[in-house]
Amino acid sequence: MCAAHLLRHSRKLRTLRDALDYDRSALVRYFSAASASFPTKGSAAAGVEKRIGGARFPQCKQPGKELETFKVSLGGLNGRYACRRAPNNCIPTTITGLNGSLSCGQVSSARSFSSSADLPPHQEIGMPSLSPTMTEGNIARWLKKEGDKVSPGEVLCEVETDKATVEMECMEEGYLAKIIHGDGAKEIKVGEIIAVTVEEEGDLEKFKDYKPSTSAAPAAPSEPKAQPEPAEPKVKETEPSRTPEPKAPKTEEASQPGGRIFSSPLARKLAEDNNVPLSSVMGTGPDGRILKADIEDYLASVAKGGKREALAAPGLSYTDVPNTQIRKVTANRLLSSKQTIPHYYLTVDARVDNLIKLRGELNPLQESSGGKKISINDLVIKAAALALRKVPQCNSSWMSDFIRQYHNVNINVAVQTEHGLFVPVIRDADKKGLGTIAEEVKQVAQRARDNSLKPEDYEGGTFTISNLGGPFGIKQFCAIINPPQSAILAIGTAEKRVIPGSVDGQYEFGSFMSATMSCDHRVIDGAIGAEFLKAFKGYIENPNSMLL
Repeated sequence: MCAAHLLRHSRKLRTLRDALDYDRSALVRYFSAASASFPTKGSAAAGVEKRIGGARFPQCKQPGKELETFKVSLGGLNGRYACRRAPNNCIPTTITGLNGSLSCGQVSSARSFSSSADLPPHQEIGMPSLSPTMTEGNIARWLKKEGDKVSPGEVLCEVETDKATVEMECMEEGYLAKIIHGDGAKEIKVGEIIAVTVEEEGDLEKFKDYKPSTSAAPAAPSEPKAQPEPAEPKVKETEPSRTPEPKAPKTEEASQPGGRIFSSPLARKLAEDNNVPLSSVMGTGPDGRILKADIEDYLASVAKGGKREALAAPGLSYTDVPNTQIRKVTANRLLSSKQTIPHYYLTVDARVDNLIKLRGELNPLQESSGGKKISINDLVIKAAALALRKVPQCNSSWMSDFIRQYHNVNINVAVQTEHGLFVPVIRDADKKGLGTIAEEVKQVAQRARDNSLKPEDYEGGTFTISNLGGPFGIKQFCAIINPPQSAILAIGTAEKRVIPGSVDGQYEFGSFMSATMSCDHRVIDGAIGAEFLKAFKGYIENPNSMLL
């Protein structure tokens, strides 16, 4: 708990806010009774006392005694004051000497330490939140094994997040005592303990059979009940009982004969949102009526694999393939995009003979200089980036109250891998040469296939290109917009066509490529989208203009 919270709940100290030199982000550690201390946010030299905000507390070298009193110095205040601590721990409970007492309530710990005398000081490492949207993650593999020494900056394990596989680094020096979730562990909630480290190598054996406590986290809120002054917790306890709205719809329908499945409106809505057939759910309400709780129980059992067989038709042979985190996130984002973004589509055919010719002239120069070959997709990225610079309205996002128009042209490129669909980004593509774009595309595409993309490799895009033409020969398709962007360009394959020649009665062959743009009608009007495709087509058919 920071000093601000203490001052806010103490009448006698409300007038002394400026007296304490406190740090809102001070971290508090729980140590065992045998070796307790109060480390601070920064590193502190060894000594008899350490600081927490403006207060200095002496390190405890012996187990706590009944209401033991020791001296405390508070920065900014003259004099010294007595601090009392509770039995079997070294966390101060009261500080006296300020014409009253300063109570220490619930302390939120960033590091969990054992309070048992038979376990030495240790750090429980939780599943980190490695992206803004991450709620759970998977352990791809551990790079350290139990008993290994770890140092700050060393990679402990690889965590599969909702977007990519990210390396998790160690923050402090010590020894890896216990791995709670091993290689391949799935759906670990953010904050859930995955490993334990200790400071001394000799303490490793004591954690051989260690299991994290499930009651450690909720144990702290019990302390504030002893405080008579704060009234907020009492209000919060009574508020949930005032809102039993979900129960109202459950009694609206009456039972009717005829084999009809009876359910509450809330249950039907929940079943529809989760594609649950009501015939598969056993109702527990009056006359077998299906309630919201029944749907929730069904979804929970399906998540655990309990009723998946019931969803398949009899006699079918099948294999259930677990969804990776990236596939789950991709599915949710694409579903949300189609449900919330008003898509419309514009298609243009561009002749690519000059584009193919230019590529043939540039690649020998690239090879002689040791660069990567330039692909048609690289030329498409450059053409789209320049067209966005000409028509910046398409380089925007819908922000409810306003439209955000980006000054950077960052192109996401869709890459299909065995792990799922990734969209690494090429930043400032309008300002880069073709050789640089070709190099970066190949690098990020390889990292995507290796499942080793970092957040900076895919975040910050303003426009997306998906090409199914070159690799798969797809003639034309409509892509789904990648939120929060307002457009995506779908590139088809080039095909030869017979077209009229320059002289009447003569014909010639030409290669044409289809490009379909999916637009968010809230941001891009039809004429604006057509203007972009006109500019894009101009660069494709006259590619030398991209070099100017």
